[in-house]
Amino acid sequence: MALRAIRVLGESGDASLRKKCREVTKMTPRIRDLIDDMFDTMYDAQGVGLAAPQVGVLRRVVVIDIGDGPIVLINPEIIEREGEQREYEGCLSVPGKSAYVIRPQRVVFRAYDEEMNQFESEAEGLLARAVCHELDHLDGVMYVDKLDGPLLNNDEIFLEEELEDEEETKAE
Repeated sequence: MALRAIRVLGESGDASLRKKCREVTKMTPRIRDLIDDMFDTMYDAQGVGLAAPQVGVLRRVVVIDIGDGPIVLINPEIIEREGEQREYEGCLSVPGKSAYVIRPQRVVFRAYDEEMNQFESEAEGLLARAVCHELDHLDGVMYVDKLDGPLLNNDEIFLEEELEDEEETKAE
């Protein structure tokens, strides 16, 4: 469909990133267009998830694709959390930056699909991280509010990983 501008934290027009979103009460052509546009925008930006407030729409809509196919979550909520994972996390609304964030290893969530049928599903690992990250956006929470360490430029992280790889190679 169309690409939408991704709101960036700290720039003009980013107020939608810090607001709580309204529920979707019925599927409309506008919501369907929003979902299509969000996928186009997310794929174009090479992201794995996008929440409606990131494109300036204060509705509880999330799209995710970690490489296993597209997922649409409307009015999602996490109903169970288990375990813990600490990994680098980034965000299309905080470009070029990443930091460690602690998230659940596994979540069970409830949401509606594009036909407004309610369902429950579970997610582990990266998908659990993506679900938690995107659902936070729906409540005006950004991953930078949950850092477990410094916010780094992605270049610094890649350099750190390259140095670790070199040390491992030397040790072998």
